[in-house]
Amino acid sequence: MKSHILNLQRRSQQLEPNAEQLASLFDGLQNFATTFLNNLGSSPTYRATDSKGIGLLGSPIAEDGISLQACLKLLDENLVKQGLNPASGGHLGYIPGGGIVYSAFGDFLADITNQYSGIFFAGPGAVRMENMMLNWMADIVGYPSESAGNLSSGGSMANLIGIVTARDARQLKSGDFCRSPIYLSRQVHHSVDKAIRIAGLRECPIRYIPLDERYRLRADLLEEAVVQDKQDGLNPWLVIASAGTTDTGAVDPLPGIGQIAASHELWFHLDAAYGGFFVLCDEGKRILAGMDASDSIVMDPHKGLFLPYGSGAVLVKDGRKLFEAHYYMANYMQDTIDSRDELSPADLSPELTKHFRGLRFWLPLKLLGIKPFRAALEEKLLLARYFHARLQEMEGFEVGPAPELSVVTYRYLPKKGGANEFNKKLVQEIHKDGRVFVSSTVLDGKFTLRLAVLVFRTHLQTIDLVLEILQEKVDRLQRS
Repeated sequence: MKSHILNLQRRSQQLEPNAEQLASLFDGLQNFATTFLNNLGSSPTYRATDSKGIGLLGSPIAEDGISLQACLKLLDENLVKQGLNPASGGHLGYIPGGGIVYSAFGDFLADITNQYSGIFFAGPGAVRMENMMLNWMADIVGYPSESAGNLSSGGSMANLIGIVTARDARQLKSGDFCRSPIYLSRQVHHSVDKAIRIAGLRECPIRYIPLDERYRLRADLLEEAVVQDKQDGLNPWLVIASAGTTDTGAVDPLPGIGQIAASHELWFHLDAAYGGFFVLCDEGKRILAGMDASDSIVMDPHKGLFLPYGSGAVLVKDGRKLFEAHYYMANYMQDTIDSRDELSPADLSPELTKHFRGLRFWLPLKLLGIKPFRAALEEKLLLARYFHARLQEMEGFEVGPAPELSVVTYRYLPKKGGANEFNKKLVQEIHKDGRVFVSSTVLDGKFTLRLAVLVFRTHLQTIDLVLEILQEKVDRLQRS
């Protein structure tokens, strides 16, 4: 047996590269990354291909490995050069976000050190770092020191954590659900509807509050609905608002909703996954006034702080409620009981084992400070307003409401034919072109184009290019 173990040891030691192999790996990866970054400015933002990355399947996982060069070739051909390039400054669809290089180094160090950030006993530095970042977030939105939070995989998990916390804080039982209404708007992100279902709340009556002309939830009609439900003997308990909707970038009237929630003892959950970090700049702080009135809030650092995907966060004003909703102790974890200097992430979310997300968050902010992030966020607000103003000078274009944050809705009204069909063709032509990427939605039954400005690499010349491409494609479609 001993000889067999030693033989297995020799084979398994391939998992640990020696110094020469490590240097070769670093060189190859650095060259790949540097080439990718250097070519970003000239690379398409969107590539519509027939293969759609299927070449990866032609190299299945096997007993023996292949070279790093062969792996990188597969990635370049089947990943980098396929579909949308989210790292491009031309990514102006959906809600774009981050990928700053400094965060990649944070992830690299997190993976090399393999720090466990779930339990304070095991990784005190990692847990302190994550809690430090959450405390900083709580401070910028105006939450008190007794708040607590969790760095999640994104807004979807963060919304689920917040809604489960609200459910348990209001001590709802299954028999209460059918008489306990939830209030929101149809512009709320679909992850909220999903979270309600996963949290077991599908039997709760859902009250979709009408919107104003800017697609914001009407606070006056919210209060009417709550009062009516109380008169009907129901148990209103949760209102969910948005600080930056995906479709239009609308910010619901947060101060008014906060007052209604307080006077009627509703839990106020705020989805600020997209818009929350705009609070770092003065104009964003004005627009987002009232965030501190919420009981829980979702913010995505992979959007407004330009971190890589997989960087979400939830904060709960009363941290005890978050703990009570998610804490669990297994027998094999008994050694950790006496180490409670900091709240542990595993006690504040469904995750026990988790990626050490705090280092990708902490490192860029420590290296750069807040100033460049603040400048980039204000720049995105102004770029959206610039685009909205310039589009109104172009014949035939109809624009939506002036952007509150960095999303602009618009469409072209052709002189002949239907506007919906024309705009479908327009967005398809932009995708075929590939230099920039914009997306579309449907508002009030109208096929509408969206420009979402949030990639840190998007600058004035990018917006001017979009305007140029729009005019070029409209002219071509008009001639065809």
